[in-house]
Amino acid sequence: MLTKTTTGIFVLLLLSACTYTLKIKDGKTAYERKQYAVATPMLEKEFSRAKTRNEKGQIAYLLGESYRHTGRDEKALEWFKTAYDNNGGAEALKAYAYALKKMERYAEARDAFKNLGIEIGSPYEYRKDITACTVSEGWLKEKPTNGWAVEPTSFNSSQNDFAPLLFPDGRLVFSSDRSMSTGEAKYNWTGNRFMDIFIVDPNNASPQVFDNQLNTENNEATPCFDKTGNEVFFVRAVGAYKGDDAFNKIYFANRTSDEGGWGTPVPLPYQKEKVNYLHPALSADGNTLYFASNDPEGWGGFDLYAMQRSGKTESGWEEPKLLTRAINTPGNEVFPSFDADTLYFASDGLTGMGGLDIFRTYKMERNAWAPPINLKAPINSGADDFGMAVVPGKNAAARKPGDLIRSGFFTSNRTAEAARGGDDIFRFEQKVPPPKPPKVDTVDKKNLIYKMVLEVYVLEKILTDPNDPNSKVLGRKPLSGAGLTIDAGKKPQSVTVKDDGYYKLELAENTDYQFGAALPGYLSNTARFSTRGMAKDPNNPVQTFELEIVLDKIYRDKEIVLENIYYDYDKWDIRPDAEPTLNRLAEVLRQNPTIRIQLGSHTDCRGNDSYNSTLSQRRAESAVNYLITKGIDAGRLGAVGYGETQPAADCACAKCTEVEHQTNRRTTFKVVE
Repeated sequence: MLTKTTTGIFVLLLLSACTYTLKIKDGKTAYERKQYAVATPMLEKEFSRAKTRNEKGQIAYLLGESYRHTGRDEKALEWFKTAYDNNGGAEALKAYAYALKKMERYAEARDAFKNLGIEIGSPYEYRKDITACTVSEGWLKEKPTNGWAVEPTSFNSSQNDFAPLLFPDGRLVFSSDRSMSTGEAKYNWTGNRFMDIFIVDPNNASPQVFDNQLNTENNEATPCFDKTGNEVFFVRAVGAYKGDDAFNKIYFANRTSDEGGWGTPVPLPYQKEKVNYLHPALSADGNTLYFASNDPEGWGGFDLYAMQRSGKTESGWEEPKLLTRAINTPGNEVFPSFDADTLYFASDGLTGMGGLDIFRTYKMERNAWAPPINLKAPINSGADDFGMAVVPGKNAAARKPGDLIRSGFFTSNRTAEAARGGDDIFRFEQKVPPPKPPKVDTVDKKNLIYKMVLEVYVLEKILTDPNDPNSKVLGRKPLSGAGLTIDAGKKPQSVTVKDDGYYKLELAENTDYQFGAALPGYLSNTARFSTRGMAKDPNNPVQTFELEIVLDKIYRDKEIVLENIYYDYDKWDIRPDAEPTLNRLAEVLRQNPTIRIQLGSHTDCRGNDSYNSTLSQRRAESAVNYLITKGIDAGRLGAVGYGETQPAADCACAKCTEVEHQTNRRTTFKVVE
């Protein structure tokens, strides 16, 4: 997951929320506003003045996170260790473990993950990371003899250079926040300029701005082109309204002249507000556009989607379709690219070496995708590796050891191998490796029986304070005794999971599955899985997948904060950015038809008591009315406006920070019966 497994600067988030310069007086405020380059010097001064271990631990953790977000891995590791040594607890140990994994110190990382599982009381939570550390150690041992070689390109800057793409004329297009970028403003996440699109002859190392009609003073990045170079798709960060956070949208434009001029870019259809759309990539025939999105209706995190050109629609495109679970995971799948019919993409949800790893797959019979293959080291590393660009034309004549098979470019934020800092573009070559000792194959492949197996886990959250539903989540642990229903379109099956919260079933091909889990004292939940578009793996007759269903404990008469419910000043209308959260709450109510809830709204302390009481009551009623439009019975819903009477942040009104005011302006719900 993004917040859990990404250990370096995640470029797709560099484009997400545009945080402009505001007057910052302390390191914590700078950190909370994602101004990490601003936060680090302030926090270091504050650490030197801290008097208690707890205070030192808290500041050290923020320093580690700030250095992590700006790609300073050694410094991040150092501060996470300092945080843990100063009562930083499980949160600091978790960050330290992932930092070790990113730096390929796998034995130490494995021990840290084991200790972390013990500390939070759930070895389950980090079992995959422990396995990945062991697998990665084996891949590193294969590195000297697997035929791959990588080196950084000469045109890298000390800023972020990423997402290379071969232009039709043989030059390389890439994205960067180097000093040549348009505009004078700096992006306070990194301290660098905003992103722009560049082009370079990879053999002479003199990058140029690609086109001033496409690049603006805001963020533009990750373009792709049709085979003629006359059609471009790229990402631009835009806000839904003035003053709003910026979200990424995919734009396209057509070339208007032979000299390279472009028409006015327009956004692709079907893009939702408050959702990020990233990394467009055209199929070889130019008829299918692939991209990544964190649409909440996906499989989780960022997923890959595909949309077809169509002469039957006004926009010229059909609605996007989510790619199969053979590719998408509950983690993040991003940066798709093509070499003929081979799809390359990056994922942190499949078994990898740390952060994002690059995988490849291709279509088999019935348009099913083959199981993704990890490219291993040296293409992948403990850091984030993504954005594969293969030079067209595989060498079919490559037969003997040393013959070149393919070459190209990719991105990594690894700190070794003479990288210059941040994200860098690397050149790669794949050659025929030396012969290996022949393996004795004892498997009768003619009579193999292929199976797809799903392991379902029912889990509950581990909270910092078990009595506070709003406290931090440390992890998940198996929940025993839950009832599990399995519906594959025929007669539903009901089972009870055992102490390990686990149930295994064999899956049918091209089938959609719906699962429901329930246990007294917990809110019921559902999940889905599909085997559509999945191909048999000839190298693995038994393919195993996992599905996790998390049940939330019912805390009667305790307010639970609904995240991302905001209102415009002096208004109570439900904004578009609040709808996904309320939609999820409506789904919870549909899955739990016997519960009744109360919606509460709180204001900050600014304004008089009567005004705040009236405003909060109207806001709570707006949330209730929205749920009613989603089919929830009004008799199950109540609304209470608390005004400023129950602040969540304990501060004197005149001295509250803007973050504390926002904490107090919250919408909540509680189960009342």
